[in-house]
Amino acid sequence: MALRITENTMTTDLNGEIIATATRTPDGWHVTTWPRPLDRNSAITAMLLAERVITHGEDDLCVMEWRRELANG
Repeated sequence: MALRITENTMTTDLNGEIIATATRTPDGWHVTTWPRPLDRNSAITAMLLAERVITHGEDDLCVMEWRRELANG
């Protein structure tokens, strides 16, 4: 897995395939795997969450907790 962060974009890839992207806008960071804009730190969490879902599944405790944190943030 690789998480790449620039001033205006983020990408997460797994085995060379991009699994999530994020773009910075005036409203916040728009992550392809999350329904609403996030702040920078939450966007990073969402990017890591995308990878965790693929590698550990929907029932993983970290997946469930990170989703809860993002939903409440």
